[in-house]
Amino acid sequence: MTPASHRYFIVNKPYDMHSQFTGVEGRPMLGELDYPFPEGTHCIGRLDHNSEGLLILTTNKKITRLLFKSETPHQRTYLLQVYRKVQPETLQKLEKGVEIRVKDNKLYKTAPCRVKIIDKPENLFQSGWEYPDSIPHTWLLMTLTEGKFRQIRKMMTVVKHRCLRLIRLSIENLTLDALQPGEVREISERDFFEKVFGVRVE
Repeated sequence: MTPASHRYFIVNKPYDMHSQFTGVEGRPMLGELDYPFPEGTHCIGRLDHNSEGLLILTTNKKITRLLFKSETPHQRTYLLQVYRKVQPETLQKLEKGVEIRVKDNKLYKTAPCRVKIIDKPENLFQSGWEYPDSIPHTWLLMTLTEGKFRQIRKMMTVVKHRCLRLIRLSIENLTLDALQPGEVREISERDFFEKVFGVRVE
């Protein structure tokens, strides 16, 4: 992998924004972010419109194949707020894999993952849709190595815990850090490849 004058951006995608620049008439899209993205910038590893957090934008068309279509798994970590109290046996089911419906309504067993119950992070940025603390809920930290369509939401539905809020915190060692909803940070090609692929680009 060699440099090709490409540019790389991290976005904290806000709630209810679609992960694209065109094609969703009358709905918030990436072009509404206050940032002068260069021509040819596109999103990889989309998030649902009602999910939040780390989104990668780049002018490098090869990244989607390298990151999400390669045989090498890449870890993605998410913060979840789910309805009702989660029991330890439910965590075990999720970690071992559950059956969800995928393309053509086929059953698919999810790959093993890591998930644990945590306290709500301090200073967590606000969403466009907040559930009051009075609603019974649990905060989870989940790390996957795959990303089927709406996979996490489907997994939580299977174990009867509706996902209230879903935030992608990181892809490998590329993290949101203190980036707020709607903010954009450009990173160098060297940093991008080191954090995501663990390789050094000179």
